[in-house]
Amino acid sequence: MEGTNTKNYEVIIIGGGPAGLTAGIYASRARLHTLLVESALLGGQMTTTEMVENFPGFPQGVTGDELSRLMEEQAKKFGMEIVTQEIIKVSIEEDMKVIQTHESTYRCEALIICTGTEYRKLGVSGEKEFAGKGVSYCATCDGAFFQDNKIVVVGGGDSALTEALFLTKFVKELTIIHRRDALRGTKIYQERVLTNPKIKFLWNSIVQEIKGDMIVHSIVVKNVKTGEIKEFETDGAFLFVGLSPRTQFLKGIVQMDGGGYILTNEDCETSEKGIFAAGDCRKKLLRQITTAVGDGATAAFSAQKYLEEKE
Repeated sequence: MEGTNTKNYEVIIIGGGPAGLTAGIYASRARLHTLLVESALLGGQMTTTEMVENFPGFPQGVTGDELSRLMEEQAKKFGMEIVTQEIIKVSIEEDMKVIQTHESTYRCEALIICTGTEYRKLGVSGEKEFAGKGVSYCATCDGAFFQDNKIVVVGGGDSALTEALFLTKFVKELTIIHRRDALRGTKIYQERVLTNPKIKFLWNSIVQEIKGDMIVHSIVVKNVKTGEIKEFETDGAFLFVGLSPRTQFLKGIVQMDGGGYILTNEDCETSEKGIFAAGDCRKKLLRQITTAVGDGATAAFSAQKYLEEKE
């Protein structure tokens, strides 16, 4: 059911990660009446990143939480409004875009989608049952609960490697489980994990089941080359096996690829006039804070041009 309150804006941004916050800075500075809708914490996945080393202007690195706070402060400075609500539906009425949350209905002329991604689930037995009881998708959120424990990290990309390195601050021993025989992450992260004395490796392996009683006690692992199955004792399993875009609510509204990523041109324009996409939710080569920021600026400028041409 639609919320009882209806408000009109020139620009609405869905998602408060680096793309959304940057779009907010640009749209607000252009003196466009702008609203940002975020269902959780501003900053998105950036807030759960312990240290960002590759964002220009911070030679010593900056915590994801601090970078999020600075971006939020800057966006608010120029007058952007922010609400914390969950989107339940997006629809189009003539050239207006209608965004419904549980509390309200918002209408806008230009809509910028910056919903990002979420960690993909393994889909194995025990994963759902032990979520928050030994199964985690966020090292900075849960790492401290595993002080002096023995844990596993599943995955071989940047997320798995950076989270594994962070977890070595707490755990006694950590095993990276990867379905291939070589890591996929950035070389500097590979160098760090391969030389860390706390980190071991289980190559060519996939998790088939997560077991325990009230909490996780073991995982069942299969070797993809030999077919051998064995049970591996562990106090926790951190899963980083890829990302899925948060775009389900946009099906039928804009064109997406088979994985649910929004298709755009280089100006961040989608298949629907007046709807733009920025950041990790759109189909692109590189998903980083720097590219999200660039997308956010481009999308906001494209939205501004769209509104000017409508007049």
